[in-house]
Amino acid sequence: MPPGTDQPVRVIALMNQKGGVGKTTTTVNLAAAIAELGRSVLIIDMDPQAHATLHVGVEPGAGEDSPPTVYDLLLDPSIGLDACVRPVTERLAIVPAETDLAAAETELAGAPDRNRRLAAAIDRAHGAYEFVLLDCPPGLGLLTLNALAAAQEVIIPMQAHFLALQGVGKLLETVRMVRDQVNPDLRVAGVVLCMHDSQVSHSREVVDDLTDFFEGQRDSGMPWAHARLYRPPIRRNIKLAECPSFGQTIFQYAPWAPGAIDYRELAESVVAEWDRAVRRAALSEAEIRVLRGQPEPIE
Repeated sequence: MPPGTDQPVRVIALMNQKGGVGKTTTTVNLAAAIAELGRSVLIIDMDPQAHATLHVGVEPGAGEDSPPTVYDLLLDPSIGLDACVRPVTERLAIVPAETDLAAAETELAGAPDRNRRLAAAIDRAHGAYEFVLLDCPPGLGLLTLNALAAAQEVIIPMQAHFLALQGVGKLLETVRMVRDQVNPDLRVAGVVLCMHDSQVSHSREVVDDLTDFFEGQRDSGMPWAHARLYRPPIRRNIKLAECPSFGQTIFQYAPWAPGAIDYRELAESVVAEWDRAVRRAALSEAEIRVLRGQPEPIE
């Protein structure tokens, strides 16, 4: 759909409070893979390190004459999302970050709507993009809270290590707290395993533990009750480490490397589950009853 058609929007925050786990790599390459499938995708770089911005070959904003960035978007509600967007490919764009973004927490400290600035900006864009992926900084501060307030879902990129598994529990509690206090619609979509080596027995044990945990949470009523372990895991691949230094996604740099194949399959899974959700939302109650083989209610 063209921009501005009020299409349903899937806003996903990619979050892990530990650095170096593949979060930005997953944000950028998952977004690029979804765009390859013909969907419009926007990355919003919420990290002052601006790694997602650099990854796609966009220079972080600097100086008074530079185009607006996510920092300007948060500080000035009169600036629209479209003014901050920089194109990457035909269907992929980014709202870049800059180092000044680190000051946003202090500058917005007294603003009553400080945690919902990003959500308001996305809402005002009226469905210009079907998928919006938010690259969160490590840690739970104002920037991450803005991302979680704007998102419908959280995807957690992580490595299959014991300590990383322990950290997932804290991440889930963070999401629960934000759901209870800020965004009642927030849920955990699942976990993406990055830099994965399926031949390592320890990794297989972590995968089994995660799978068992999510299966045991189905009736819990928690934000992660329907979360899952996404397949395939993203294999350890040197091309994924190299492509950011060229300002390219894996699909521009090495489109048939194992990392590209894995992110392509992951994107197909993410898009398919979104299409199912959109179809379900469009069904009337009567249509749902027919699909379930239930009789029409008697007046």
